[in-house]
Amino acid sequence: MAELNLAVRLSALGMPLRAALQEAARLGVSSVELDARNEIHPSQLSDTGLRQLRKMLDDLNLRVCSLRFQTRRGYDHPQELDRRIDATKATMQLAYRLGAPVVVNAIGMVPESEDDPRWSALHQVMDDLGRFGTRVGAFLAAETGSESGETLAKLLDSTPDAFVAVALNPGQLIINRHSVSEAIVALKRRIQLVCAVDGVLDLSAGRGIAVPLGQGTADFPQLIGLLEDVQYRGRYLVGRPDSNPREVADALQYLRSL
Repeated sequence: MAELNLAVRLSALGMPLRAALQEAARLGVSSVELDARNEIHPSQLSDTGLRQLRKMLDDLNLRVCSLRFQTRRGYDHPQELDRRIDATKATMQLAYRLGAPVVVNAIGMVPESEDDPRWSALHQVMDDLGRFGTRVGAFLAAETGSESGETLAKLLDSTPDAFVAVALNPGQLIINRHSVSEAIVALKRRIQLVCAVDGVLDLSAGRGIAVPLGQGTADFPQLIGLLEDVQYRGRYLVGRPDSNPREVADALQYLRSL
């Protein structure tokens, strides 16, 4: 198995930006994901601030692999939809300026049926954002989880002249009782980032929960093999919202040991 290209989700470290970047460099990764809602923000980052951020990254020999722009609602909700779309586009422009290829967000629940009005609404938004990504040079990456890989692929494939990427999150697929391997097959050409997150079904509670990497039911050796079969050469992003520096370090060690 080839050496994995590892990255760290800075928000998982729970540190101020400069300290988090220094910790990521100490952990030996080549790239990081920045939170475009809390760590940086397109409307608040001046040209001077952008230059300072680039210098910090260069000094630590780090690149930005993705920006995370987690909106409060998905693109399936009509309330303030235009505002969410405009904010997403601004984040995609910032991603391009930082050299990041993708902006990660959960796009909302994708209906099974094309007859559902929400399907048509999502189709239109994905077409718009997909075309914008082609123009600006950084793409929206839909994070997997709320629906099966096949259902997500059906929606994204319905916009042939626009491109929306995918951030594969095995843990979220497991939590929602979807097949990770089937998602890889369905979404293979769109996967631009792998969120190395694990999950398990808690039968006693009747729900799925996220757990530290290697402690759930995601078979990462098998998944990495499947991803290699579809020529995935992107990054494996370590970190989840409620993790900590120790868990991030353990997750990196787990992946390096495979």
